[in-house]
Amino acid sequence: MPSVRKSYDEELLQLDTLLARMGHEAGAAIESALTALRNDDIELARSVVARDSQIDAGEHEIEHRCLQLLLRQQPVAGDLRMVSTALKVVTDMERIGDHASDIAELILRIHGEHDFHSVRHLPEMAEEAVAMVHDAIQAFVAQDEKAAQEIIKRDDRVDELFNRVKNEVIELLKQTGDISDQSIDFLMIAKYVERIGDHAVNICEWTEFGKTGKIKDVRIL
Repeated sequence: MPSVRKSYDEELLQLDTLLARMGHEAGAAIESALTALRNDDIELARSVVARDSQIDAGEHEIEHRCLQLLLRQQPVAGDLRMVSTALKVVTDMERIGDHASDIAELILRIHGEHDFHSVRHLPEMAEEAVAMVHDAIQAFVAQDEKAAQEIIKRDDRVDELFNRVKNEVIELLKQTGDISDQSIDFLMIAKYVERIGDHAVNICEWTEFGKTGKIKDVRIL
């Protein structure tokens, strides 16, 4: 039996390693997408779109390993929480990668025709969301419940900045007098960034669940 447990622990460790790698890939993707937007870097935007398939492949591998663990080992208590958390977190990481690719595709469409800084609070919103993703992934890898709780609070700032961006786009429309594609694109980018912040919150909530068995003070496992 000890050898079975050792093998199981090794599989859990491998799962942790895959999750950490995918988390860093998703974080790097959104960071690259927003750098490409800031610098109007079309080659960097293309690389973000190309890398999305790698993140998708990472999701499928992790899901496969989780299902194998559930079927073969039938984990209970803390081990079951760990595998269940992995299945949830990997979905949020994949969605972060998707939104990074969405932003990159918009950059390819509006290349050379936009001024990132004309919507004053969009750069700040983007920086805050990128930092949240980075810190959320670190908290998850370290299983740091307190850090996760602090990161969740920062989502209010992203939501506040999103509302400011919306108002700035409305003012931009009033000044130009027409509904330009650029204004709609900025709104879409801001919405993707806001969703990325939400996925960072989800990762933090699943980190709490992994430690306590509770989500928002409701016990599940």
